[in-house]
Amino acid sequence: MAVAAYASLRSLMQVLDNVQHPARRGQLRVDADRVQSLQEKLQFLVDFLEHRSQRMTQEMEGLAGQIVAAADEAEDFIDTHVVDQLREASEDESYQLAVFSSFCQDIDKVTEKIDAITKELMMIEEEWGNAQEQKPVVSNLPTSSEALPSSGKNTIIGFDEHLLQVVDELTRDESSLQVLPLVGMGGTGKTILARNIFDHSYVVHRFDKRIWFTISQKYSVHEILARLLNDGKDKEVSETSAELGERLYKNLFGQRYLIVMDGVWSAEAWDALKLFFPDNRNGSRVMMTTRLLNVADVLGSQRPHLMDFLDEDKSWNLFCHKAFAQEGCPYPELEEIGKNIANTCRGLPLTIVVIGGLLANSNMEQEYWEYVAKNVRSFANAEHNEHCLKILALSYHNLPIYLKPCFLYTRVFREDAKIAVSKLTKLWIGEGFLKPIRGKTLEEVAKEYLKNLVDRNLIFIHRWTKKGKPKVCDVHDLLRDICRKEADKEHFIRTPKAQRIYAYRGNGIVCFLCNDRVSLQQTIDVPEIVAGLQLTSNASGLVCEACKSMYRNLARLRWVKAFSVPDREYLQHTKLRYVEMALVNTMDDVKFISPFAMPLLWDLQTLFFTLGDARHPTIVLPKIWEMPQLRHIIMGGAILPDPIDTQDSPILENLQTLSLIHDFKCTREVLHRIPNLKKMKIYYLNKVEDWSSYCLYNLVHLHKLESLYVRAKDLSLKNMGFPTSLKKLELYECKVPWEDMIIIGSLPNLEVLMLKGCGFKGSEWNPIEGQFPRLKVLELSMSNLECWRAENVHFPNLEKLSLRLMDDLEEIPSGIGYIATLGLIEVYYCSDSIVNSAMQILEEQRSNGNEDLHVYVHSFSFTYHS
Repeated sequence: MAVAAYASLRSLMQVLDNVQHPARRGQLRVDADRVQSLQEKLQFLVDFLEHRSQRMTQEMEGLAGQIVAAADEAEDFIDTHVVDQLREASEDESYQLAVFSSFCQDIDKVTEKIDAITKELMMIEEEWGNAQEQKPVVSNLPTSSEALPSSGKNTIIGFDEHLLQVVDELTRDESSLQVLPLVGMGGTGKTILARNIFDHSYVVHRFDKRIWFTISQKYSVHEILARLLNDGKDKEVSETSAELGERLYKNLFGQRYLIVMDGVWSAEAWDALKLFFPDNRNGSRVMMTTRLLNVADVLGSQRPHLMDFLDEDKSWNLFCHKAFAQEGCPYPELEEIGKNIANTCRGLPLTIVVIGGLLANSNMEQEYWEYVAKNVRSFANAEHNEHCLKILALSYHNLPIYLKPCFLYTRVFREDAKIAVSKLTKLWIGEGFLKPIRGKTLEEVAKEYLKNLVDRNLIFIHRWTKKGKPKVCDVHDLLRDICRKEADKEHFIRTPKAQRIYAYRGNGIVCFLCNDRVSLQQTIDVPEIVAGLQLTSNASGLVCEACKSMYRNLARLRWVKAFSVPDREYLQHTKLRYVEMALVNTMDDVKFISPFAMPLLWDLQTLFFTLGDARHPTIVLPKIWEMPQLRHIIMGGAILPDPIDTQDSPILENLQTLSLIHDFKCTREVLHRIPNLKKMKIYYLNKVEDWSSYCLYNLVHLHKLESLYVRAKDLSLKNMGFPTSLKKLELYECKVPWEDMIIIGSLPNLEVLMLKGCGFKGSEWNPIEGQFPRLKVLELSMSNLECWRAENVHFPNLEKLSLRLMDDLEEIPSGIGYIATLGLIEVYYCSDSIVNSAMQILEEQRSNGNEDLHVYVHSFSFTYHS
């Protein structure tokens, strides 16, 4: 249980930091010296586990279980003390002394247990340390410049023939609707091949509509239809399956479409959906991936395309690409060992990719490679599936311990889930998994952890942002099996630190932790704290079997009712660090039930509300300004009251995101409370006559602000101040005169500028040379701009130009095509003259030998992709 022990210690240390936060000094009576002493002892155990985790004896594993129990006990009593003191808020001296004495007794008990565990660990270490064989351990990061991590891209090494063959089968002249199955065991590369085909330029150009979605073993036809109508993305809807199917049929009718169904396990899934796919007699196609040949035989109108194993040459080529990021082995002493390892993978691409990622992050020492080869050879007599799992597990076991909790945490997501990277990193931080690094925020550390896991091919990037950053990730189902087994063996997750609720009218009875459907019989009794009163009563919550099985400590938690949604109230426990509530298909909003309940969520870091309509904002309670642990306040629309300034007013130094806040007043006093804000979205619904009262000129004092979104009517930039740290600016409906663009153009670090919904007004824009020195992305939409006089010198580093609904613009300036860095021009629903000018720029650049520029055109009548 070393991983569970490590994660528990990290989480407890985060709790102790929170207790000692300067903002808590006037609220809590704790013994700072005792807390500091306990933190030092915990840090010693963390250091021990980081050093010793690869060589834990059975006795040490038993003590790791005791560490978990002691850490859980400590978090329980700290939560009890904090919540009780916040509820009471008494200044009575006798009460304060009693509270202080009780806290000291409890922390002494835990400290004694930690001391006893540490003493026993040291005895075992001394007795067994020299006797144990010292196995080489993979370095946490590449230890030399020659250790090359993989790019993380879903490359298709060894599949060129498959790619060309399937593209040919999809695009041949057969007019009737055809179904093409890709068949192979898990890990043979079906999904990567299908994704590369889906994104192939010829396929993109041929089909009017392309939709990709994944089907899990436990699928819902209703959810699948909703995804198909939302370009493969999850979306809650109130329509029935029949209504969704009819709408899908109408959307697809008359279009040449390609639909990819990834991960089909039964013919029933296809039988339930095929009625809604019209045969337009125009070459539409359905491509599906499956492990089951009998399913493929039943479903396919074409012969199934079988994914075979790689031969020795292709296996070695793929291995080198992953281990060395090049063709061939640059280390002669490692070549023979590497070929043996690649051959032992039996031609299964996933095992080659994962073991290659493991070795790419080593220091390329022969001793370590021989150790890995020996372990891989020991699996030779296993059955093929077991053999594959053992090789994949080897990569997990050789992770540094600080990465293991992050990988195991992915088991909380459902099978085949596509995980938003921003959400995953927030959850890692909320769980307390991350090792603080001086000079870096926890968000930056989380990105490094993710990159490390991607480089090791344990997490795969499913979708990238337009700037090439990871946006959506997933875990292969074979790796997820390992993740689930290891997490269950470790009893890794015992307390839910996150609550995710998606409420919409008619969504039935759902689990109050994960939102899965439950029956009325699936209840659990929990103690509820009655906010504002010194009472604790019994309450019942509906919990699904998966959450009840995973979270063993539910009955030990204390619960409050802090928020409600239409027609129901949900309980939140006082240890929550991440709360997400989404309202779908409703004009209602989230309600804050009581001003006394909110502060009892004293360890909360992320508050994420997605509302049905941003024009009906949630009214946030002033108490939110007294929650110093908050890192992200993300609302679909909210009114945030001004903070009440007192001598002990806390500074929300951890707050990095504030979005989407209505009518926000940027006074110096308010901005002083959020000095480290990185992302802000503000919305002024009604026309403002006097902007001076909103003090937007004070934004210049947010020295760490990198992303700013402003939606307002007739905004004057002369009333605003932009910090030089700004990298992304989005203006919506602001109708700023083009003459004021000089203010934005002078921002030295601006990389993305998006002017949406008449963000600027006026018929002519004349950029000035020397401005926009670092601008990479420029998006213009719904503007009355007619004449744009621009040359390549005006945007020297532009990489992408996007124009949307620009009906009045005469043309794209031809000089734009001569920007050396420009890679993409996007045109969405613009005039024919803009489309023609984009094509002329492309033709001119092609004639000059520029093959790097691409043009994408989407109009009501056709789609073009160069």
